[in-house]
Amino acid sequence: MTTTLPSSFDPARVRASDVTLSRGGRTLVKALAFEAAPEDALVITGPNGSGKTTLLRAIAGFIRPDAGSIDVEPSQKTQIAFLGHAEGLKPGETVGEALRFWAGLYGVAESAVEPVMRRMAVAHLAGRLCGTLSAGQRRRTAIARLALSNAGLWILDEPTAPLDARSRERLAELIAEYRASGGVVIATTHAELDWPDQTSLDLTETAATARAAS
Repeated sequence: MTTTLPSSFDPARVRASDVTLSRGGRTLVKALAFEAAPEDALVITGPNGSGKTTLLRAIAGFIRPDAGSIDVEPSQKTQIAFLGHAEGLKPGETVGEALRFWAGLYGVAESAVEPVMRRMAVAHLAGRLCGTLSAGQRRRTAIARLALSNAGLWILDEPTAPLDARSRERLAELIAEYRASGGVVIATTHAELDWPDQTSLDLTETAATARAAS
């Protein structure tokens, strides 16, 4: 497989044990445990309000669990690339400027930017301001940013939401390549992703248990 991805990252491993999370005084999940190792894809599902985004934020280290622990090895700060509902793009920057900035921040050679832009079908948008992009174009650009991150763990919150069918295929191909190089993916979704050998974590039952216990 010909790769367009930086692949000098350290393999990551995520372990969660007895995790309890709450928001606004309401318990969302209780006594949650899981593990994700190199080449794994963990897909988190559940209804709105079940704690999917809160769990992702806890894995990324943005918030602390109310109880239990989430450990990312070897180092949480250097191993994670996060893609949330906001794409991390400045409206006044062009697509090319934004991706070259992120490549520099990640310590990746500028020569890696154009192949990744072609991979996500945004090369023709290199001179366009990010603030003028459609939702799908912004998401493809943000996925290109993710691909440049050289991180061992990708955390994705509803990554396919604004994407058309071909863009979803491009993402799936990128995910497969990333996992083959040892990367770990943890994603939330309302849609079917059907990534090969994915592991599913349904928060529906966990949320019901948490409500009953609170």
